[in-house]
Amino acid sequence: MHSRNKHRNGYDFKALCTTLPELANHLINTVKGNTSIDFSNRESLICLNKALLMHYYDVKYWALPKDFLCPPVPGRADYIHALADLLHANEQEVTQSSAVKVLDIGTGANLIYPLIGHAEYQWQFSASDINPEALKCAKAIAQANALDIRLQQQPNTEHVFHNVIKPGQYFNLTMCNPPFHANQKEAELGTRRKWQNLKQKPTSKLNFGGQSQELWCDGGEKRFIKTMIRESKDYADQVGWFTCLVSNKENLSSLKLTLKKQQPKEIKTVKMTQGQKISRFLAWSY
Repeated sequence: MHSRNKHRNGYDFKALCTTLPELANHLINTVKGNTSIDFSNRESLICLNKALLMHYYDVKYWALPKDFLCPPVPGRADYIHALADLLHANEQEVTQSSAVKVLDIGTGANLIYPLIGHAEYQWQFSASDINPEALKCAKAIAQANALDIRLQQQPNTEHVFHNVIKPGQYFNLTMCNPPFHANQKEAELGTRRKWQNLKQKPTSKLNFGGQSQELWCDGGEKRFIKTMIRESKDYADQVGWFTCLVSNKENLSSLKLTLKKQQPKEIKTVKMTQGQKISRFLAWSY
């Protein structure tokens, strides 16, 4: 994990239970004798997230409606820290600044990136989503934590930046965790693999949850990101760095070809490591 990631040494369950006592009801002993939670249990995951957000990011209120995506906090924090490095690439030390403006595409009901980004770096966020129910929940979280976050619905599923970035607006960064799968069948197969990795009986139920818009879109992440790349050209003067997570590394070559056609001044692939998992995001600037 990133050197500034507060979770790089694992979970301090004793401290987390002091912050949120109800987490103690979800603790188990692993076969190796360690304290943990059942990561196949959605309620345990949600409770762990609440404790992490309260303990490390001063989040007073965080709730998630049934079936909405419950994001793993450490990996989300890594993306935020890597963006800070990207933004301050020519500076010796990364600093907090409320002057930095960030656009979170597809923020979801959990509002996880704005919560972490504001707590760690004081960034000012705007966020979009196509699901009005997700935005309703995100708004409740923002208001309960006194965060001034501009939330808006993307009315057209065929667009990413269009309808969202307004004339005269400027963002230092945009970020996105796009839908990965191309259709529901793909998403269900992916879910089965996750349950098998957790050594649980395969089922269509998701431990991390997720609405259809959070999990799949027509053409999957490749088409989504290509749309993002093409539209980004229209906002070349309004954004410092465009970025997007890329789950499938096999998509990188095709995405970079699309990017080169838009002729940005700079293209970067930033890798992030969480244990045995390697994730990455594409970044480009005009």
